[in-house]
Amino acid sequence: MKNKAYSCIKSFALLLASVVSLGFSGFSQAEVITLKAPRPVVWKDFLGVNAHLLWFAPPQYGEQYTRQFQYLKALGLEWVRIDVHWALHEYPQGVYHLQEMDRVVADLAANQLKSVVYVVGSANHATTAPPDAPYPDQYPPSNPQLFSDFIGMLARRYPSVDAWQVWNEPNLPSYWTPMPDSAGYMNLFRSANDTLRAIDPNKPVVTAGMAYHSELPGGGLMLEQLLGLGLMDLNPVVAYQPYTLTPVGNDPVAQDFLSATEFINSGLRRHGAQQIWATEWGWSSYPGPVVEQPVIGQNGQADYLLKRLALMSAQDFDRIFLFALSDLDARASFRDQFYGLINLDGYPAGYAKPAYTALKSFLTATGPRLVPAEPPLIQGLPSYAKLYSIAWKRDDGRNVWVFWGDSGYTLILPNVPSATVYDPLYGSQALATGVNGARVSTADRVRILVW
Repeated sequence: MKNKAYSCIKSFALLLASVVSLGFSGFSQAEVITLKAPRPVVWKDFLGVNAHLLWFAPPQYGEQYTRQFQYLKALGLEWVRIDVHWALHEYPQGVYHLQEMDRVVADLAANQLKSVVYVVGSANHATTAPPDAPYPDQYPPSNPQLFSDFIGMLARRYPSVDAWQVWNEPNLPSYWTPMPDSAGYMNLFRSANDTLRAIDPNKPVVTAGMAYHSELPGGGLMLEQLLGLGLMDLNPVVAYQPYTLTPVGNDPVAQDFLSATEFINSGLRRHGAQQIWATEWGWSSYPGPVVEQPVIGQNGQADYLLKRLALMSAQDFDRIFLFALSDLDARASFRDQFYGLINLDGYPAGYAKPAYTALKSFLTATGPRLVPAEPPLIQGLPSYAKLYSIAWKRDDGRNVWVFWGDSGYTLILPNVPSATVYDPLYGSQALATGVNGARVSTADRVRILVW
């Protein structure tokens, strides 16, 4: 969950994917941040969601449970990430409580959805916590084999699960108490990986989603330390969870999300990573009082989600999982209750949050599959402006330009005679034309040009 401090990577150089400057003679140059994806994007394969289906198991939460499947399928997405807390499913040792899990896995298969299941939290019989610890599940297990036995039992019981993920955010003390330990996590991952590969050698095994860019409390990066301990010898899917205060980073001027992600992903690729997943990212729409994340409201959440989705689609990720499909109830901390695309009850349809309707509009406007392309020629950008620019081509041959600015400017696109401009945050569209090329207005929110 998200009740933890955000961090800022200050040691990374600013490594933007591409920065192009445009301007007029006699003025300082404008900044156009142009990102070009390394490969095509198919939304149903690339974008997944974290779905807390085990929180809403029937019969008590039957309606919320059913509606979550309906909302997810209406987006045209296929991948879900499910949380399994070991302590809730094995007690006492060797006695398993899996009726709700049986239902969830069966319903995922029936709805033709793909799943990654992450297992986290030590069972009471396996924890290293002292007897008086209030949260013994937050401590690592006393023997990695005990965890491996449990996740291996799940893998045999649920062969339809598409990938297994070992733990969650072990670089934070709240998930690896009293202090994160890269060598300790590596021992846990290696043991679980050996067990899972023996059951199905071809099924992906995913590292824990490292919080943020895997920073450790005492300095350094857990991913860097794991590479030194031989992580790539196990051929894992490498995962982290790049939460930041704004879509471009904790420091919007430095745009540290872009630089940190480029640093991490390029380093992982150099070390042989075949798959890089972002298994959580998102923002809460909570009303306050402030708990670490600034209060941005429901429209702010929708705006941030679209900008980050646009950026991540053009970065070197193989799959990303938005956090989360639904708001949660009081079992979560107050801020964590409002990360969802849909409200807690999810009913009726008009109660979908702006984040859901904006995402659906975004996916509809762009189309299901995109190939990296070159952006249109731009004229009229003021010298003091900043513009984000990501260009694609759809399978139907139409061009797609995703863009937003730091304010409102009128641009002329001389090579685009006319186009449709979509404003997914508000679900509107308009025709853009002009004598010397289409005239389009920027705003501090995502717009999509299609021609």
